[in-house]
Amino acid sequence: MTRTILSEHLAARGARFGEYGGAETASSFGDPQAEFSALRSASGVFDLGWRAKLAASGVDRVRWMNGMVTGNVRDLAPNRGAYSFLLNPQGHILGDLYIYNRGDHLLLDTDCFQAPRLREVFEKYIIMDDVEVTDISEKLTAIGLRGPNASAVLEKCGVNAGPLHPLELRDATFGDAGISLVRAAGRDFGCEIWLAPQNAPRVWDALVAAGAAPVGTEALEWWRIAAGMPRYGQDIRERDLPQETEQHQALDFSKGCYVGQEIVERIRSRGQVHRKFTGFRLKNAGAGASAAAPGTKIQSEGKDVGELTSVASLPQTNGTRQTIALGYVRREFTLHPKELKAGEAAVTVAELPFAL
Repeated sequence: MTRTILSEHLAARGARFGEYGGAETASSFGDPQAEFSALRSASGVFDLGWRAKLAASGVDRVRWMNGMVTGNVRDLAPNRGAYSFLLNPQGHILGDLYIYNRGDHLLLDTDCFQAPRLREVFEKYIIMDDVEVTDISEKLTAIGLRGPNASAVLEKCGVNAGPLHPLELRDATFGDAGISLVRAAGRDFGCEIWLAPQNAPRVWDALVAAGAAPVGTEALEWWRIAAGMPRYGQDIRERDLPQETEQHQALDFSKGCYVGQEIVERIRSRGQVHRKFTGFRLKNAGAGASAAAPGTKIQSEGKDVGELTSVASLPQTNGTRQTIALGYVRREFTLHPKELKAGEAAVTVAELPFAL
């Protein structure tokens, strides 16, 4: 398994390691509860080396990519990005990615484990087009920064963080290192710092010295679930249809034809899908073998009506824990809530993001 660019540097700073997004990276720095608290109420810095970077070049790149994915690439302004799905002809989701207009090329950002398959599908559809898709992950890595104090941390480091719209980027400098500062999707402030691998260790150390707490993927996963952000391969699978995922920002209905569009349009004309992605609160979720876990079926009166895809037991300030989850349920149970069960746990539908 690939180790992220920062792995050796973080190991020397006490990180424990695990797999995330198809790469080995820091899972925690010893106290996931404190790391989660930093993301919510202060600022946390985390390795994003488990995200792969691809570049699409060639004179046909915009027209061709616009015909491949669900988002609108054709009308992307320079240095702006869009979230998209890649579908098969039957409308099922083969992967997800962010696409940024970098002027002379499109920059694609996705999980490391998704990159080989996305490239394989792309190359299948490059026929007479002047397009080349290359993996540039060895030349470009990323560090994440999130939390209400994140802007102040950047300012201490001499970086102007605003104003930036979600999925907008600005080329800047961090000391004498060139970076691209990317505003993350979502309502609260978060950003990504794209930079050359050789500059990543000293930028990491500068962010920590400016007040950002090192955060591993265990706490980052808690934050992701609380924010209601699905992951491909876990919450979004190939068997799922785009409208079931509730990721409306990935779909553009005015851009023209793309692979799988016929199915997406057919669903829209029908009005709705039968199930939807949503949040859940769990009581009596159990522990060990009896705990609710991803894949647990949600039942009503003994009948399967949905399933859990991600589960988190979040630490509370009073010393207790609150169990929340993401998953799918039949749409009628979001409109007319009833008592539901997932294993031994009582389940109620919750709006996303969670109010914690």
